[in-house]
Amino acid sequence: MFKYITKNELRIQQLLTPYLFLLPALVILGLTVFIPALQAFYLTFTQIQDFGGSQTWVGLANFVRLSNDSTFWKTLGNTILYLIVVVPILVTAPLALAILVNQKLRGITWFRAAYYAPVVISMVVAGIAWNWLYQENGLINQLLQSLGIIKEGIPWLTSPRFALFSVMAVTVWKGLGYYMVIYLAGLQSIPADVYEAASIDGSDGVRKHWDITLPLMRPYLALVAVISAISATKVFEEVFIMTQGGPRNSSKTIVYYLYEQAFTNLEISYACTIGLVLFLIILALSVLRLLLNNGAEHGNGL
Repeated sequence: MFKYITKNELRIQQLLTPYLFLLPALVILGLTVFIPALQAFYLTFTQIQDFGGSQTWVGLANFVRLSNDSTFWKTLGNTILYLIVVVPILVTAPLALAILVNQKLRGITWFRAAYYAPVVISMVVAGIAWNWLYQENGLINQLLQSLGIIKEGIPWLTSPRFALFSVMAVTVWKGLGYYMVIYLAGLQSIPADVYEAASIDGSDGVRKHWDITLPLMRPYLALVAVISAISATKVFEEVFIMTQGGPRNSSKTIVYYLYEQAFTNLEISYACTIGLVLFLIILALSVLRLLLNNGAEHGNGL
């Protein structure tokens, strides 16, 4: 016997079916992301000295401590500087590389592989290798000395003037190939007819990229800007492997400071407070990028 299903029952089934498919993923996300995030938020209002210790409610004391913490403001400044320097490079340089390797030339796939190779290299291996290169008697200083640019070796990782920028160079080196692939996918989606029509109108050479490539690549530029900004805000491995945040906190980022408070000083509640500030910064960056992107789309529509 077949049971007759009313229209209301059918409508309810249609509404519930997508959520039933999403339920396993939501359960996993709840157990691994949402519940721990809520617990971390609760810990920002408590005081706990170690992982097994008792919790004491302290209200906003951790936030007051954070506002008076000079090391936190130093690490926040380093993180903002990281954003200002690294993100523009990772938005523009990979696009130039993608345009270069998008040419139909013999052996171009080898160039693509060479530019992408740093992406697949472990950050641990890359950090150790760059540590050797940055030594005062390392390859970089020897090369600069042989060219007559410098007389003495530069302390790339042991000087407060150079340490942070030396770490930035590794981040850029690791990220160029990754973002190049994103841009390459966008470039290959642009029909060749568009460039042919532009060349007939006199837009050729570098100008065709200004007139055609940049406007059509705007969604990819926005995507890379968001991803690279969030990655620069959360940078940790390079600092941990190469400088340990030194010298004198000159290369310490906010994520490294969070790690230091949680796993070195065992200040779990204070580390959660720093994590909350980091979350708000990343959220603000994402919302700002979405607002700017929507504004640009509406402007083009007008």
